[in-house]
Amino acid sequence: MLCCLLVLFSCKAKKKLVAERKADTTAVSTDTATSTVAKTTSAATTIDNLKLEKLKTIRSKQVDFNTFSGKAQAKLDINGDSHDVTMNVRIKKDHQIWVSITAVLGIEVARALITPDSIKLMNKLEATYLKKPFSYVYTYTSRQINYKTLESLLIGNAVPELINDGAALKPGNGNIEVSGNLQELVYKLILGPDLRVSQTNMSNSLAGQSLQVDNSMFVQTSNRVLPSQININSVSQQKKIQVNLHYNKADFDLPVDFPYAVPGRFTMLN
Repeated sequence: MLCCLLVLFSCKAKKKLVAERKADTTAVSTDTATSTVAKTTSAATTIDNLKLEKLKTIRSKQVDFNTFSGKAQAKLDINGDSHDVTMNVRIKKDHQIWVSITAVLGIEVARALITPDSIKLMNKLEATYLKKPFSYVYTYTSRQINYKTLESLLIGNAVPELINDGAALKPGNGNIEVSGNLQELVYKLILGPDLRVSQTNMSNSLAGQSLQVDNSMFVQTSNRVLPSQININSVSQQKKIQVNLHYNKADFDLPVDFPYAVPGRFTMLN
């Protein structure tokens, strides 16, 4: 009986039913599309929230400190000219970096004092010194490099600007790859399972500049984890600089001083 009634209704109101079915189909399609968009938006929001939470965790895993002092054996190679030296590094976070370079027989050959605004260098062998604004480093590297970049690289931290909310995260082989662009600067970080940085890559192809920093042999000191081996490879047009640095002593949050006085007989370089 029901089938007969449906057939009869269909014969009497065929045109109306077709129109109504089209309307119903459209309504269903709209509802389905709305539901799909909502689900997609919800999934995208969840993914973004997970990424932001992971970036927050990565930031929290970086070494926090007030002061740092370290002594390292280092091999410096500038365009094939290689030297074995000892480096003493002192840092007051966000304020200044002090480096003393000692060669054979304990003779200090150079000293540097770097602040967010300035760079001061002394060549004790040649009795010369250099005093420049921090922007002087842009002669050799990208403008996205700043004081905090140097500070971070010297203790194996992630460069703060690279752990930004726009960065892409890609897990693989137990590591996490963080990558992105800062204007013309392309970067990639590789973090281990403990979210400590094992490699930093930054490059500016237009300027012919690249920087790769590899961290390894992590040790614990002053209740903090630090890479005792830091290898730095920098290329700026025709200049290649390689620094292989091995910390054999490192301390955090001890009193430090930053002696820097240029003798009157030294000549200032332009």
